[in-house]
Amino acid sequence: MADTLRRLTNTSSFSVLQDKLESWHKDYHVISCDQNLNRCCELIELTAKIQGQLFAILNLAAAEGGHYAGVDTLKTRLLPWLGTCFSMARPSVTDDTSLQLIQDSVEKDRRIRELSVSHESDMQKMETQLCSTRLELDSVREELIDTQKELGETKSKSATTLLATEDEILQLKADLRSAREQVEIYKRKLEALDDYERQIRLLRDEVSYLSTEKAMLQERLVRSRSPSPLPRLSRSSSPARSESPTRAQLTNSSRHARLVSRLSDLYAVERLEAQNLLRRYIADLEMVQKIIFIAVMESFKTAKLAYRQFKLRVRKTLSSSHYGPESLEDAAVDYIVRNLDLYDVQASVNDVINAMNVNPRISFPPEVDFVLISTLIRETCRVAFAMQTLDPPLDLAFASDGELYNDCKYRRSYDSEFTAPLVMYHVWPALMEGDAVVVKGEAVTRRGAPRIVKAHGKAHVFPGDVSFFAVEQKPEQECQPCALSFSQPLSQSCI
Repeated sequence: MADTLRRLTNTSSFSVLQDKLESWHKDYHVISCDQNLNRCCELIELTAKIQGQLFAILNLAAAEGGHYAGVDTLKTRLLPWLGTCFSMARPSVTDDTSLQLIQDSVEKDRRIRELSVSHESDMQKMETQLCSTRLELDSVREELIDTQKELGETKSKSATTLLATEDEILQLKADLRSAREQVEIYKRKLEALDDYERQIRLLRDEVSYLSTEKAMLQERLVRSRSPSPLPRLSRSSSPARSESPTRAQLTNSSRHARLVSRLSDLYAVERLEAQNLLRRYIADLEMVQKIIFIAVMESFKTAKLAYRQFKLRVRKTLSSSHYGPESLEDAAVDYIVRNLDLYDVQASVNDVINAMNVNPRISFPPEVDFVLISTLIRETCRVAFAMQTLDPPLDLAFASDGELYNDCKYRRSYDSEFTAPLVMYHVWPALMEGDAVVVKGEAVTRRGAPRIVKAHGKAHVFPGDVSFFAVEQKPEQECQPCALSFSQPLSQSCI
């Protein structure tokens, strides 16, 4: 009996019965009627099996107790329970009520079957939709795979194209580099050609000079061979030196035209380049134009000083060995014309920049320096130095702010007031040959420009509206910069 009880305990039949009851209770309203009946029958069968095992244990326990052991328990508990379970209870409803209950049961079964059928049809529809959705999902996956393949192909093609483009860019850069090298080569060749042309012109000038000298020597030879009493008369007197034109005198007109043209090029090209360069740092156009004008004036001044010093050194060098027919002055000028490259233009550029740094009329930002316009200064110094070798030499006209506008020397700028009589400031100086104007300069005229008047040994600045007559009539007129009042009238002789 103990083994049977242990096996019943190990099988956990009541636990299985409880689990099945709970599962049936959860699914009762979901599953069909047949399934509910099947589960109920399954539970009855499981209960019967458990009851069978319990009756076997009851039999074994009663047998172990002998013939009389347990009789009272069986009589008081088992037999009454068996009588109660197997006794037929009388029905408490009438026949009509029973029939109505049967009809309700049949109607409920019919509804349950209809619901089951509709549920099955809905399930089939959902399965169909699920299948179609799966098919669409598979198609979308296939399209995604195809798209990924196309994207990979596009990436590979793009990479190939990019590599080809980079190769083309490198090739174009190489071609551009070679083209620039060729341009540099052509520039050097062009510079060499210009040097050759310059040498050819110099040689032609020398040939013309030698031809002229030859003709003069031949003429002198013919005169010396002709019978004339003049040679005998000249023996007693001192020999007269005949003057022959030097190279500087022969090439004076051509050099004059070339230098005037070069100065015009400086105004048209180098001046505008310097102006654009300065406008990057200075917003005031008037200040930029003043800086360029002062740079040109200082360049001519420095070049003239350098020419005089260079000429003195040449005269000192040639004085000990000069025996030619021309004078020492002409020989020095001719030497300078032949050796213009010996001019130390960089020293002149440095002197011009130093003079501009201390000029009170112009100002400059501290971030930059006047070296920015060193190209314009250098070329102007070269032109000014070469102009001093002409006969007569070329120079710039004197200019001062507030002077009366002279139509013979200047032309007005586009932004000038064409009725204003005074010059506000100068843009480009006028080129003079003695008192004659060779090339006009450019000036800006506006009303209200300050006028500089020299009186009593000092320079005084008066407003542009003050005339000579106003100064003469108002002795107490005050000078603006120095704030001085004149104690006596300004006459025409002291102005």
